[in-house]
Parts: sequence; C-alpha cells; structure tokens
Amino acid sequence: MGSKNKLKRFKENETFPNVIQPTRQEVTNGFVYQGNWKAHFKNDHPIVLELGCGKGEYTIGLAKRNPHKNFIGIDIKGARFWRGAKTALEEELSNVAFLRTQIELVDLLFGKNEVSEIWITFPDPQIKYKRTKHRMTNAAFLEKYKRILEPQGLMHLKTDSEFMHGYTLGLLHGMGLDVIYANHDVYKNEGSPKDVLEIQTFYENQYLEKGKPITYIQFRIH
Repeated sequence: MGSKNKLKRFKENETFPNVIQPTRQEVTNGFVYQGNWKAHFKNDHPIVLELGCGKGEYTIGLAKRNPHKNFIGIDIKGARFWRGAKTALEEELSNVAFLRTQIELVDLLFGKNEVSEIWITFPDPQIKYKRTKHRMTNAAFLEKYKRILEPQGLMHLKTDSEFMHGYTLGLLHGMGLDVIYANHDVYKNEGSPKDVLEIQTFYENQYLEKGKPITYIQFRIH
C-alpha cells in the first residue's frame, strides 16, 4: 500500500464515528470507556473483541450474525482496519467499533468482567524464544484477558501456525485451564463451530490456497 493511500485512510479514520484512536497517555491515565463501553454503543449488550483484527473480517462477520452483541476490532495498524470500519458504516452496522491501540494495554481499555468473548485471529506466532513475551497467548496476556472477561467468558484462537496452536494448548493444559474444543485442521475434521468455518480472513484465504491447515482452540480462563 502506497504512503499516499495510507495517509488518506488515516485521515478518513479520523472522521469515522466507529473508530476510536486514544493516545497511550489517554489509555494509561484512565481511559474514558474503560468499564463504560455502553456509553459508546448506547446499549449494554455483550462485548466481543477481535485482537489484532487486521482488515476486520471477523469483527464484521460476527457482527452481522449477532446483532445483539457489540464487536470491537483492536489493532495498531489503522490503515488495515480502515476497510472494516468503512464496511461497517456502509452496511449500517451500529454494533461495530474499531480501536487503534497496542494490545498489551487491553486491560486498561476494558473494565473487570466487561467482555464476554475474545477472538485472536492469525496472530504473529513470534516463534523465536526471545519473542515469547510478545506471543498473544502467553501467561501474561492470559492474565490480562482474565481481568476483563466475565467469569464464563470464552477465548478463541484461530491460526495457521501449528507452533502457536501447540504452544497455546501446552500452556493451557499446564495451567489447568478449560479447553472446550481444539482442532488442528478445522476444514478437514467435523464438528468445528460455524463461526470458525464460515468467516474467513484475507490472510486465511491465502493460507488455504497454499494448502496450509487452519487450527482452532476454544477455551476459558478461570
């Protein structure tokens, strides 16, 4: 994407009512919507997050299927989620928002038990050992998710990375957490949830064309 295109998208994002772009200082000094997202959505419907949302395909796809839930796509790359934000406005999806911020701040963006579900879709697996702290399912991140999830809140991890799948499963078992469903090739094995099979991201389509298996884990943190 050319820099002119990026700048155009950044400028458009600033005009979109469904895009929120707080500074790091605004987040760390007491974020205006923390514990009060109903003020943005003007309802108290359950909140579902997509972390590292990219173009926002899951945020949009889930929002269309579940009009009585609110969906928030979070990513630091505003030029990417511009597409999802624009689609949501064009299709009048009032239950969609996009938040441009770092995911490690997630527990400062939402109040205790404010979130009902979290989707992590095709994250960078950060395979090198020294990158462990950046893995979005490491123990520190799981602790942040636990703080904002309601007690029976669900986590979803969908990835093309066998490494990330195995790492996460091992960690969950080691911590004694509830693995509800795990599948290392969702399109070959029966029983995968519809939301996993019927919503596909831009990158997922590329992986499928190359014949890469797509993995999925659904779990709870308690």
